[in-house]
Amino acid sequence: MITGTFWWTFATAMIAMLVTTIGIFVINKYASWGKKRVVYFAAFAAGVLISVSFMHIIPESIEMSPYAPVGILIGFLLLHLINRFWNSFVCGHDELCEHRLSGMIPAIGIGFHSFIDGIIYSVTFNVSVFTGVLAAIGLVLHEFPEGIITYILLHKGGLSKGKSAFYAFLAAAITTPLGMLVSWPFVTGLKGSALGFLLSLSAGALVYVGATHLLPEVEKEKKMSTLLAMAVGIAVAVLIIMSHGHGH
Repeated sequence: MITGTFWWTFATAMIAMLVTTIGIFVINKYASWGKKRVVYFAAFAAGVLISVSFMHIIPESIEMSPYAPVGILIGFLLLHLINRFWNSFVCGHDELCEHRLSGMIPAIGIGFHSFIDGIIYSVTFNVSVFTGVLAAIGLVLHEFPEGIITYILLHKGGLSKGKSAFYAFLAAAITTPLGMLVSWPFVTGLKGSALGFLLSLSAGALVYVGATHLLPEVEKEKKMSTLLAMAVGIAVAVLIIMSHGHGH
């Protein structure tokens, strides 16, 4: 059954796809501008995701399921293991293979990550529209640097600008609404503790994205303005949560 919640979720997933596509377009057409500013989007998104996870989504999941702490750990470790697989266990020491796959393999990993983003939208919006919107603020904004990063990886791997843009779109953009649509029929039928456990998995994944996927890139930039961007992200998340009375 298609409900208003479905359309909220689908629209958010499509916005995420659009933001990723804009990132790909910007880096393809305005490479210098994109490379200089991508870190600020990453810093802001990290601030939002980490704050939202610890202040709203984790407490919400713990209220809904007694197994939430285990789910948080599993969600975090699952994304870690997926990233370790793509980064460490393909090609070995074959330099030619590494060169050819240096762009494609991370792009596939990013594609899987974006697919999981779509699943997170399904889970969080099924808990409540407010929870979904909170998660979406950080996730959507991190799609912009993700689109840029995917394009750069593919282009460095030897693909032309046109092919890099096309495959970056397939890997990082369209996979988010796809993940949402595939997961929706399964997630929408869950209630109570089961949904809370899935929410805890999402929380662990969100913490991973913010703390280990985005922050290391931000830390490479020595400018203090990246700290300001992250602080603004934290402030935005905190204000939204407080204005809603912690979602209750």
